[in-house]
Amino acid sequence: MRVALHTTFTASRKEPLVTMMDRVHQAFLDAGLGEPAIRFSFAEGGVTTKISCVDRALKRHPELEKFVMAVPAIGGGTQAQASLPAIVPGAPGAVFQFPERRAIANGKKSPAPGEDLPYATLQSLASGVPRSFPFGQVSLHFSTPEFGNTPSTPAKPGEQAAGILITDSWWVNGRNRTLSAITVVDAPTVGKKLPPPPAAVGAVLAALGKARKTMQVPIAEPSASEPVVPVRLPSGVAVASPDPAAAVAARKIVADYRARMKEIVEQAALPHDLPSMAEALQNHVLGQTTGPKKPVLERSFKPMGYTCKGESATFTLRRRTPANLTLELSVDVGTWSRSVTPIFFVRGMGFKASLFLPVTANGLPTGNYPIGDGDRWQKIVENLAALVAELERTFVPEIEAATGPSPEWYQPES
Repeated sequence: MRVALHTTFTASRKEPLVTMMDRVHQAFLDAGLGEPAIRFSFAEGGVTTKISCVDRALKRHPELEKFVMAVPAIGGGTQAQASLPAIVPGAPGAVFQFPERRAIANGKKSPAPGEDLPYATLQSLASGVPRSFPFGQVSLHFSTPEFGNTPSTPAKPGEQAAGILITDSWWVNGRNRTLSAITVVDAPTVGKKLPPPPAAVGAVLAALGKARKTMQVPIAEPSASEPVVPVRLPSGVAVASPDPAAAVAARKIVADYRARMKEIVEQAALPHDLPSMAEALQNHVLGQTTGPKKPVLERSFKPMGYTCKGESATFTLRRRTPANLTLELSVDVGTWSRSVTPIFFVRGMGFKASLFLPVTANGLPTGNYPIGDGDRWQKIVENLAALVAELERTFVPEIEAATGPSPEWYQPES
């Protein structure tokens, strides 16, 4: 089995785009891989403006005319699929309606698909972002055969391509920047770890800086006898499952538990009788402070074997089962909304099972429950711990029995 490793790296907006691009390009040369193939897209922004970045670029570089393409209007989601290379999307994208606009690109739907540009021309474009060339979305994908091959037609919308990806995009709080890599390795039948990438690829990755997280994406090989069953990764992207039978079995169990959530909550015997969503909203006091949230989570879940990691407005608690499945409780605590939305996941190779968890037996809300003060947060967490314990007693064993164990090396995200 082949596994794609999708690693995201720290990407500072303080580093000019052209500097990051040069750093990645030079890493390929220093590693002895030669000139990488570069898939590029420089798309105009999705907001009304009198400035045409494409026209400005053409005035300086008339040879770019053959790469100009129209990007269809889209609403929500990620960047325009038509102009980007096939990737595991993770770059910031639009959450509003983008009007039709133009891009300079050499992707599959470009008038000049796959054609190269002199590197100096790409440098000129990148060095002008965002002042001289205020492009709304920029994508630069570097690849050589040593990074491996990924499916050309995976389950939509999660496309993958091995190599290094830089994105830079406009947003209301300034430019957003991402730096990520996808490498493909052959997974062993047994063992605790995946093999490292080739030494030259490892040298390129080392030059990218600090890795933030890595997702393992087992690659589904094409089969005429089995239908493609999509499964969502921790990033939210859907890819084809390498084990469609396990994915279908997990879905059936999830549907059953969602339909019986009231019964399951009763079996969990939540320790606190919190008010219903309507009552909590009615009595919500603006400006209430909760205090540190992570210590409360750790006190309840660390004895259950869970680690706790905090990110922006989200806490992720994880542990592994003896069958090498990953149990995960995602607790979204909102930014300005100060409300909690918990989701419980069971992840194994080829499948994902998820349940929205209520924090009260009164009304069974599925999310956005007001956190309130520190006392209520403590009660919310203790209710969640009781419900997760019940799911570990019932839900998790059913999933394990239906899907079987995962390889010891498999970790959805680390």
